[in-house]
Amino acid sequence: MVVSRGRTPSAGEVLTQFIQAKGLRDRVLTTLGLLLLVRLGIYIPMPGIDRVAFQQFIQQGGQLIGFLDIFTGGGISSLGVFALGILPFINASIILQLLTAALPSLEDLQKNEGEAGRRKIAQITRYVALGWG
Repeated sequence: MVVSRGRTPSAGEVLTQFIQAKGLRDRVLTTLGLLLLVRLGIYIPMPGIDRVAFQQFIQQGGQLIGFLDIFTGGGISSLGVFALGILPFINASIILQLLTAALPSLEDLQKNEGEAGRRKIAQITRYVALGWG
């Protein structure tokens, strides 16, 4: 069903077009599924952490911890597996970019080794992110 430009489509017509557009529907459902997975991952507790001691730490931390908790969607206070998010990777990437300019061996790896060098730097970035997180 194609709606003419002269009138505004009704909600039912828009919903019908959405259901019929398979590619768009699949992308929207995939996005919603991933968002649901991330939200659930925040509430899966991290293993090996004393929750009582951590709650006391948060209460002593004051407003800064509460402010950071807002940015993680409650992940810090719930000690969720996905609480760290992407920040360790971003920090590691920035650190590696700065080190590439400072260390000739990393600069050589990036410039002269081609795709293999870039893959090696990406691997180092992941290791630094793992250590950072």
